[in-house]
Order: sequence, then C-alpha cells, then structure tokens
Amino acid sequence: MTANQEEVISVVMPVHNALPYLDQAIESILNQSLSDFEFVILDDASTDGSTGRLLEWAAKDPRIKLVRSARNLGVVASSNRVVEEASGNIIARMDADDVVHPHRLERQVAVLREHPEVGLVGTLSDTIDAKGRMLRGPEIWRVTRRSFQAPFPHGSITYRRELFERVGGYRAACEYWEDQDLYLRMARMGRIMVICEALYQVRHSPTSTRVASDQRRVELAVDLMYRSMSQLNASGSFEHVLGGGPGVNSRIDPRVFISLGSLALWSGKKPHLFRRLLSRGRLRANAPSAAALVWTAWASLSPVTLRTFLKLLMRSRNRFVTTMTPEGDPIAWEPPTGPAGTDRCQQGAIGPDCA
Repeated sequence: MTANQEEVISVVMPVHNALPYLDQAIESILNQSLSDFEFVILDDASTDGSTGRLLEWAAKDPRIKLVRSARNLGVVASSNRVVEEASGNIIARMDADDVVHPHRLERQVAVLREHPEVGLVGTLSDTIDAKGRMLRGPEIWRVTRRSFQAPFPHGSITYRRELFERVGGYRAACEYWEDQDLYLRMARMGRIMVICEALYQVRHSPTSTRVASDQRRVELAVDLMYRSMSQLNASGSFEHVLGGGPGVNSRIDPRVFISLGSLALWSGKKPHLFRRLLSRGRLRANAPSAAALVWTAWASLSPVTLRTFLKLLMRSRNRFVTTMTPEGDPIAWEPPTGPAGTDRCQQGAIGPDCA
C-alpha cells in the first residue's frame, strides 16, 4: 500500500454450517476496538440455519455485507470469493467458529502501518473446546522454530490485499492446507510478522472443516502437504508435486495421523487411529513412524494422559523461549521457503528495500 492510498479494512469470513458458534464469532468482530471496517460474510450454501442468523445480523449492523452462494463452493473457492467481494486493501481473515480478542484488528493494523515491508501479520492463539472452555494457551515456542508450519492460525491473519493478489490467492490443489501454501508464497514477496500474544481463540469442535469432511480425502490432502514440504526442503520448489499423488488406497505419511488425530484429541474425543495407521501408513524404521505409532497408541488408550503430557511439554518449551520472544511484541516469521540466498526483490517482493 503506497502512501497516497486510502486505508480500507475488510474483515472476511466464509460460513458453511457454523451453528451454534456463529453468533459468538460475529460478536467478537463487531466489538473490536478498531471499529471502522466492512465485514464481508459469505454464506457458502449453509443448510443448518446459519443463513437465517446471518440475515438477522446483516439487518442489525450496516458494516456487514452478506454474500450468498447458491451452491457450496468449498473451503478454497469460498476463501477466494469472500476476498473478491471485499473492497479493502487490508484484509483480515476470520473463521466462523472462532473468537477474537477486542484489540486484534487494532494491533495488527498498527504493525502494517508501522512496517511497510510487512505483508501479513498473524497472532498467537488459545485453544478452546466446543463449549468455549480453555484447553491450552499460546504455543510461543513455535515462533522461534524454523518450520514450514506457521505458528499462527489461519483465522488470525491480517494482510495486504496487494500481496494476496500478487501470489494468486488460495490454490485448489492445496485444499485443507491452502493457508500454509499461501503463507509460503507470501513469505517470498513480503515479510510475515507474528504478534506474540493470544489475540485469537481457535475452537476445536465437530464442525471444524477437517473433522466434518470426508476422512480419506483429508488424509490424502495432508499427505500431499507433507510430500510437498519435503520436496520444498530438498529443491526449493514443490509445484510439480501438486500435479499428482498416491492413489486412494496407497500408503500415506504417518505424520498425517498425528495431525488429524490432534483435532479429535483436543476436541475431547478418543482418536481411534492406531489400526488405521497400521493399514494406511507408510511405516518405516525412522523417527516419524515411531512417533506416529507411539502417539496413536497412546491416544487410543488414554487420551486424557496424552493431553496432560502435551500441555506439560508445551509449557516447558514456552518457558525455554520466553526470554527470546517478549509477550505482545511482533517478531518476524521466516519459513524455509527455498534454497539459501534466494533474493526476495528478484521475485517481485513488496517493501521499500525493493524499490
């Protein structure tokens, strides 16, 4: 955003069958300390009564722009469509079953105003259950870990529309990990910052997209994510991996079962994935396979003790990095996006350093 552009903020939220959490999500946005924004909500052909609730909200607050899709577009197409319907040059994402802190927008927009080279700002998050009860606090340690996995949730991001459009938005080939793919492409053209404070609450519930979708389809998608990240680490690109993958009955990365099992675990359920890992997992004599075997077996036998162990592990990791990441201060997140020495400016990066 150049100096002569007027700043317009749009909050965007796709909705598909988001009851009973929809009201709380909308209220948390409308009650932001920074109140000058438009709230674009896309009703992606909901069938659970969400449409009626959205019509009521749109009638109550003029900031809400309700867009309705006659057919279900799905997670990727709806995420792109809701941005297309927005008029802002600063876009804040929101997920329909989550909750945000009252100062979220104010804090994130301030970072974008103060740092013109920054293209996207995320925040740390708390995790809550279906009833809004706290499950675990922010995982500060993830900010300092050099990983392809972002330390912030998708719904917490606020970014410059210019950068989003330059990288091409979300890609259908990366369904169920379209957010991670977007961040990696954005990181090559602009800086990504993280506010080290929980300004967002992620809800683990049965309505979560990965939980509510076809299990086999989600497993294949997450396997593609792991294969793509391995290729990116090796060669600096994973585009050719997106064109194909294992068949429906092929063996998949064992880490898939930890990733998907975590959703059930923190939702208060018992993940029954050990046998599925044995039948579907690409098991080898290596650390990922051993970790998946232990995790899925433990989760099946005693999910309560596994949750307790993971909480203790997170707290110890957080204590170790607290002095490196002062709470509330934004710091840069730099994923391994390619071979060493890649020049951002040659790839069309934004920012005064690339003028």
